[in-house]
Amino acid sequence: MPCYNEDGQELDAAHPTEEYDVNHGDKKLKWCGDPENVLIVKKIDAETVQPFIKCASWLVQEKNLNVFAEMPVFDEDSIKNDKSFASVFKKLQVYTHTTPIDLIICLGGDGTLLYAASLFQHSMPPVVPFHMGSLGFMTSHQFETMEDTLTNVLTGQASLMLRSRLRCIVSTANRPASTNNDNAESYPDKEFHPTSCMVTPSTDCCKNPEESDKTFLVLNEVSIHRGTSSCLCNVDLFLMERQITSVQGDGLVISTPTGSTGYAVAAGASVVHPQVPSIMVTPICPHSLSFRPLIVPAGAQLKLAVSENARAGVNISFDGRDTMQFNKGDTLTIRTSTHPTPCVCRSNPFDDWFDSLSECLLWNTRLSQKKIQSNLSK
Repeated sequence: MPCYNEDGQELDAAHPTEEYDVNHGDKKLKWCGDPENVLIVKKIDAETVQPFIKCASWLVQEKNLNVFAEMPVFDEDSIKNDKSFASVFKKLQVYTHTTPIDLIICLGGDGTLLYAASLFQHSMPPVVPFHMGSLGFMTSHQFETMEDTLTNVLTGQASLMLRSRLRCIVSTANRPASTNNDNAESYPDKEFHPTSCMVTPSTDCCKNPEESDKTFLVLNEVSIHRGTSSCLCNVDLFLMERQITSVQGDGLVISTPTGSTGYAVAAGASVVHPQVPSIMVTPICPHSLSFRPLIVPAGAQLKLAVSENARAGVNISFDGRDTMQFNKGDTLTIRTSTHPTPCVCRSNPFDDWFDSLSECLLWNTRLSQKKIQSNLSK
């Protein structure tokens, strides 16, 4: 039986081995079958070694689940040489982009969550992000409650926040971008590379086959910037095929509501709750006194192209990871993807978000004004 997300869209089970859906009343995660395969994505540093060992051991020994990790984790000396972990270590399996995954556990910071999202350039299983980084705006769970948190998740007693992603298609000169929203996300006969883009059977995702565009799904933002060039960015911006302006400045940030508290907010964007269906358009140091940030509907299609009178090309970065050159004749098409990132909440989507605003960004934090004294001496 098919399952649906909170927007009424049918979920694709290309990667998860068990489908899931969201209850419209209480936003609880509901498994359509017992989860079996768990992927642990960890930050490669000493701080996450013991949490990884504890989490993997609990999942294997107590829950009898199949635990996967990426190859660099198996190469960490502090993990593979831990004698107390040897019996569990032998049962761990190496994750590849063809491995069906039911649940993702992140041990790190916001960057680790962004990296985990980049591994799934199509449908994505639920993610439980544990805070072990610097800021932790999106990683609200504390590892001290790991067992209770994961027990609730595995039994379907957890709330979900569906964080929208942007589908970005880069077309080089003389090859138009696809405008069909389902076209580049519906290739059942093609494989998906774990680095950051959807590819055809070619094993090199950065060298795009002639018959295909480069497609990226981003959780935070795609940024267009001048890189090391001393020239202004000069990029034409289109909304639903209508040119609305030309961007002249250091660049432009196109972000999701989740990304509104990242690069975008540093550039002056509004702070938007992740469940608001929208796309943020924020200029970076525009050479204009009147270029204000925009918020457009999630269903809108944006397109960018280097202006004919531009003095140089620009660079494009996807979630701050993959950077490529963007020259005259190239086009970048952006719209909201049908495959969000389902993050497990610590409490609920609203408490988690406002707690992060207060704790991480110190939103509206100031000394309180003193009240007027009622008994004034005459």
